[in-house]
Amino acid sequence: MNTAKQIDEYKEFLESKSQNTVYDGFKPIIIHDFLFDFQKVLVEWAVEKGKAAIFADCGLGKTPMQLAWADNVLRHTNKPVLIVTPIAVGYQTIREGEKFGIECKKSHDGSPTGNITVTNYERLHLFNPSDFSGVVCDESSILKNFDGKRKAVVTEFLRTIPYRLACTATAAPNDYIELGNTAEALGEMGFMDMLSRFYKNDNNTSDTRRRWSTTGGSAPKWRFKKHAEVHFWKWVASWARALRKPSDLGFDDDGFVLPDLITRETTIKVSRRFDGQLFVRPALSLPEQREERKITITERCEEVARKVQGNFSAVVWCHLNEEGDLLEKIIPDSKQVSGSDSEEKKEEIFIAFQSGQLRVLITKPKIGAFGLNWQHCSHITFFPSHSYEQYYQAVRRCWRFGQKNKVEVDIITSEGELSVLKNLQRKSDAADKMFDYLIKFMNDSIKIDNLQTYSNQMEVPSWL
Repeated sequence: MNTAKQIDEYKEFLESKSQNTVYDGFKPIIIHDFLFDFQKVLVEWAVEKGKAAIFADCGLGKTPMQLAWADNVLRHTNKPVLIVTPIAVGYQTIREGEKFGIECKKSHDGSPTGNITVTNYERLHLFNPSDFSGVVCDESSILKNFDGKRKAVVTEFLRTIPYRLACTATAAPNDYIELGNTAEALGEMGFMDMLSRFYKNDNNTSDTRRRWSTTGGSAPKWRFKKHAEVHFWKWVASWARALRKPSDLGFDDDGFVLPDLITRETTIKVSRRFDGQLFVRPALSLPEQREERKITITERCEEVARKVQGNFSAVVWCHLNEEGDLLEKIIPDSKQVSGSDSEEKKEEIFIAFQSGQLRVLITKPKIGAFGLNWQHCSHITFFPSHSYEQYYQAVRRCWRFGQKNKVEVDIITSEGELSVLKNLQRKSDAADKMFDYLIKFMNDSIKIDNLQTYSNQMEVPSWL
């Protein structure tokens, strides 16, 4: 066999195994007029990147950017593109497509419906990846909420797709290592490879699972390796762009200034003792906090009903089925969207609320807190939990760019759950730090060439 040919084939083999960040997209075929200037820059970058993530805050136009990206991929490949959304968000995408002149249709059975097909994550297993040239993962941070099996379905589906786009406002709501889910879905680096490269744990292992649960064992705590943090953020910034306002990219914030957010905390006082305790004390462990939440259901729900009494429109967020059922019973002109409802019923109620036909919507953050636009509503009530992402997304359904009124958030909690509020604040600070790092390094990353080029030619031994 020809030695030169062997060398070329070996070079191709090494390049195929490389995890270096490269631009494997194409020059945009069309820059749509309906995009703002900062959106045009993001779409152009994502198209040229080929596999990219856009971490843009709520109301900055992720849907039109997704549609513009999908339209470019469609024109370039002449092959359908799939947009995957949370439940009940698909119809919004289709409506936005109609508004901007980009046709997209919903599919429930796994068959492509025209040039751009829209479906939800729960139905992705019905589709064949070979039917599509590109895939958009809307609200991609929702992947962490799925069980391992469903997350594996999403990752495997994307593995052979040449063009991929992930979009979310909460890229790593609880822990920076959650960015590994997005990196793996985009094919940038495997989750475990990312951990091994940038992180370490006290056990010096690669184990991420919780063990010995009956004896109090927990998952290992991961932290940055010494001097690895800056390199980590530069790596993330090489495949992701983040912004909370247009000025983060150097553009004017005109038209993208949020109204006031008014947050009120109401603490329910309930005299109770935990089993085996002589005195009333705050709930410390998760089991105690769950018990506290159940004990105070009636008092907390009655307080919510008082808060939304007479409101033109309100969103009431809950976490337990018992909370949702009681709230629907005691709040006039309200409807609940529960997990047991069909997809069609969920969409019907969400559309009724968005169109103003329903005064009060009651649902759980894990059902309705992702992707829906409710700028017509300016009052929210929330029972706190340890999930910062759920709180942030729940508030941002209403407090988002395009909202004309000040937004009021009533947080209803009990004395025993005050530590939950402190934990939410800690996670909020961590999220702010993440965006600060990404915004700082993404501008530098434009000048960073992550592709390592080796100039030394491979020497073939004389005996070959």
